Amino acid sequence: MYKFNDKVDRHFMKPVAKGYHKVIPGPVNKGISNFFSNIQDLIVTANDILQGKFQQGLTDFARFLTNTTVGVAGFIDVASSGGMVKHEEDFGQTLGVWGFHTGPYLVLPFLGPSSVRDGVGLGVNAAAWPVTYLNNLWIQTGLSGVRTIDLRADLLQATDILQQAALDPYVYVREAYLQRRKFLVYDGKIPESEMSKEEEFEFDDEGAPEEPAEIPAPVPTEIPSKPLSSQK
Repeated sequence: MYKFNDKVDRHFMKPVAKGYHKVIPGPVNKGISNFFSNIQDLIVTANDILQGKFQQGLTDFARFLTNTTVGVAGFIDVASSGGMVKHEEDFGQTLGVWGFHTGPYLVLPFLGPSSVRDGVGLGVNAAAWPVTYLNNLWIQTGLSGVRTIDLRADLLQATDILQQAALDPYVYVREAYLQRRKFLVYDGKIPESEMSKEEEFEFDDEGAPEEPAEIPAPVPTEIPSKPLSSQK
């Protein structure tokens, strides 16, 4: 599945995102990203409440109201300029806060890295996405398409760095994803008990490279108790 997604990205998504990046002026691109980020704040607010973060929920809802009104339907991020911090919350994180284990690592078709827990979360997030409830199918499809391309365009630089720097992109993405999700679930305050846990990484994935064999530990050698210069 990893190889499939990589081919789709290289031959379709990445070229489209590059074209989008060239055609759309920077300020317009920023405004489009802000627009979708503002809609996302509604889902963030709902998950704040589900996680018991009521004060944060009020702040995130205030962000949404501020950017929707003063920020011209969210195209201008007035709230961040006013000191309202942007938060990242979704239903996958909510399940983590409720105590559900990450489960095996997965690579979902077209969607990329995930886990059993986050896969369930993705379904709930998709159902909660406000655009889903628009009556016009063409507007739904158009907005969803623009959002997907906009997200991919924002990641162009990051994926270029990944392909150039990572010796094993699959393992790098897997490790980065799992660590990032754990960081978000615990709001950056990961308990020591979780730091030492090994994740149940994955179901078998034909697209994944084989794990390298373990390197045996070096055999310890005796170190002279005195400096060599003093031994005669």
